[in-house]
This record gives sequence, C-alpha cells and structure tokens, in this order.
Amino acid sequence: METFLIKAAQLVVALSFLVIIHEFGHYIIARAFGIKVEKFYLFFNPWFSLAKWKPKKTKVEYDKNGNEKASWRDTEYGIGWLPLGGYVKIAGMIDESMDKEQLAKPAQPWEFRSKEAYKRLLVMLGGVIFNFILAIIIYAGIAWYWGEKYIPLESAYEGMDFVPAAIEAGFQNGDIPLLADGKKIDSANGDFMYKIASAKEVTVLRNHKDTVAITLPEDFLIRLNDEKGFMTYRVPVFIDRLQPGDVAAKAGMKEGDRIIAVGDTPTPAYSELVPALLESAGKPTTVTLLRDDKQVKVEATPSETGKLGFQLRPLPEIYKTVSVRYGLLESVPQGWKIGTGTLGNYVGSMKYVFTSDGAKSVGGFGAIGNLFPEKWNWYSFWQITAFLSVALAFMNIIPIPGLDGGHVMFLLWEVITRRKPSEKIMEYAQYAGMAFLLLLLVYANGMDLFRAFLK
Repeated sequence: METFLIKAAQLVVALSFLVIIHEFGHYIIARAFGIKVEKFYLFFNPWFSLAKWKPKKTKVEYDKNGNEKASWRDTEYGIGWLPLGGYVKIAGMIDESMDKEQLAKPAQPWEFRSKEAYKRLLVMLGGVIFNFILAIIIYAGIAWYWGEKYIPLESAYEGMDFVPAAIEAGFQNGDIPLLADGKKIDSANGDFMYKIASAKEVTVLRNHKDTVAITLPEDFLIRLNDEKGFMTYRVPVFIDRLQPGDVAAKAGMKEGDRIIAVGDTPTPAYSELVPALLESAGKPTTVTLLRDDKQVKVEATPSETGKLGFQLRPLPEIYKTVSVRYGLLESVPQGWKIGTGTLGNYVGSMKYVFTSDGAKSVGGFGAIGNLFPEKWNWYSFWQITAFLSVALAFMNIIPIPGLDGGHVMFLLWEVITRRKPSEKIMEYAQYAGMAFLLLLLVYANGMDLFRAFLK
C-alpha cells in the first residue's frame, strides 16, 4: 500500500505540474495578444469546483478604438475535482466547453475568433511549446545539479543481464553490446538502451571472445513493454563487508574476495550466485574465491534462505565509472540534446502503437504511475517528469479534434486556403474528437486494469 501511495503521489505531482505549465503556455500567449481568458483550471470541474478565485476588477481599460481591453482579472482561477488534465477557457473559441451562447453573439475585439490566424495558431501551439521548453529546462537542471555518471560498456567485463524477452530474442546473460545497426554503442548517451532495443541488428561480445550478430524481431520494443527495463549491468560478487560471526566470516572469507563458484556452479555475477546459494541452502558446500589473483576454496553452509552474511561491493567501485560535470551555461545545450533526442526516440516508437501488439500495450494512469520508483527519489522524479513533458507535447500536437493538434490542423488549413472553416464543422469535429479521446481514455485505463488483475 505504501508503494502504491508513493507512486500515486509522484504521478499526481508530476502531471499537475505539467498540466499547469501546458495551460499557462496557452494562457500567456493569449494574454500577450490581448485575448480574454475566462477560466484557468487545474483538473476539470463539471458541476462544481474544489477551489476557485476571481480577482476583483478595479478599473476598466480601453484601447485606442474605445474597445474594452482584456485583463488577467477577467480570468477565474480554480481547481476542479476530476483529475483528467486541465483547461483554459479562451473567449470566442470552440473548445471542450462548447459554449454556443457566446459564439452566437457578435465577435468582440478581445475574442480568439477576432484575431489573425497566425496569432490563433501561436495560442494553440503555446501549450506544446511550453511543455517542450520545460523538458529542456528540467534536463538542463539535471545535468547542472547531478551531472552524468555512467559505466562505459567496455569496462563492464562481466557484461549485462537481460530480461526474458531479450533472451528469447537471442541475447545471453554476459553479452556486452558493441554495435547497433553497425554504429558503436556509447553508454554516455542516456538513450543507448533505446538505440539497442530499436535496432534491427545488434553485435555483442560473448564469452569475452566471440563476436555475435543478433537480428532483433520488428516488434522487439513492444515485447519489452511487459518487462521492467531491458538489461542491467551484471554485478561481480566481491565481498565488501563481512557480518561478524556469520557464515562467510566463519568459513574464512575475507573482505575483497570475489566469489566465482558455489559447488560446481560458476558464479560470475550476483544473478548466478543467488540461485546457486538457494540450491545449497542448509547444506555444506565448497565456495571458490578469487583472492589476490589466486583461487581459494573454503567450506561453508549457506543459511536456510541462501545467505552467507556479507555485503556486496557497490557497482561503481567494481567497474570504471565516468563522471561528467556541467557548468550552468554548459547544461543548456546538454538539456537541448537530451530533450530533442528523447522526442526523436518517442516519435520513432509511436509506429509500434499502430500494430495489434502495440494496441495491447497501450496504458493509462496506472502505466504512467509505474514509471516512477517505489521510493521517492528526486533524480528519478525529474527524469520521468521531463520525459512525460516531452510525451505530453507530442501527444497534444497529434491532429485530432479535441487536442491542440486538431485546432492547429484547422488553423493551418485557414492559413493556406485563406478560408475559415465553418463553426458547424468545427463543432462537429470537436464532438467527434472528444468522443474518440474519451473512448481512448477508457480503453487505456481498462488495459491497465486487465494487466493488473486478469493477465
């Protein structure tokens, strides 16, 4: 229950932050063009609001033509009760509010529909632009505050452990990825695992000497959706600290020893050690150690739970780790690089959604919540929030009525043809788009429930 609440809290905080920034993008550009914004809400508020505030208008200002000027005080600010996003209600615009009464009146100078097409286009792009800028700022902030720390693949001499879907595709635990579609893999790039998983052919070093080419299935990325990750660095079993009086200490093991076998089973990494110790639980067995480049054998009896009583040496103290620090100015281009790279990878992965297996992998709030770690970690929180900001920007620009992209589509049509689509067409398109999005929302969250309880 505690894990669920921590993930849920991270999800709510991240999405609320992203929604506010997105809607602020629409709001601030609309205000810059003198357009009245009637409402600015986090979450939706059908029938009632959890909180709302309408500033008092102390005075009315007029433009040079004697028309009343819009003000930030025209806006009602609030929090709704339905946590499915948020909205700004822009005067004179066909949106999810479907305010036909206002649209039936003569157009006013401070309304959306009275402005030039390019201004309306910029207003509709505001949310997407602000979300993408936010992602770049977050990535830049991460680079500046935490820097980057990575293990070069060539330094990881025991290779990687792979998830079952990757092993089915041809990888073996211990493989060291070298090339993806003929290009060298660099773990300094944060998206190197995506580059491997999305490649057609991956070349690996196997058994420390053989070069093997693996042809990946076209739907490999989709297969990975049911897995938590793709691969992890293998952890050689070096004893960091002994528990006084426990099995390892009594057997004569020493700090700094590396366990390379239990009985006749080689244990090059921790992933082999655990099942080997469980197999020998409660039974005397021979443990082979590597000490000062020499093999040493000791007799030990693992506990009933397969424990010897020692702490593992941390991974960064085993493999060579490279640390990169960025100054404030250096972090900006790094944030841009990561942001654009993330967008490119996300767009590239969307082609898999339009397959039968891809449709089954679609998820809703549950899938998004599972992206967050089980314990609150600010580094992970900001990494995931930045990714979601990129995803939100892209999803909103898809040309579906009801999304920003639907409005952009009609505005581009108007810019190109110099003809405004009729309000009736816009209304019907908005209804159709909202119905589609509602069905998609139900389907995505339904798939979450199916995977959680029935699969």
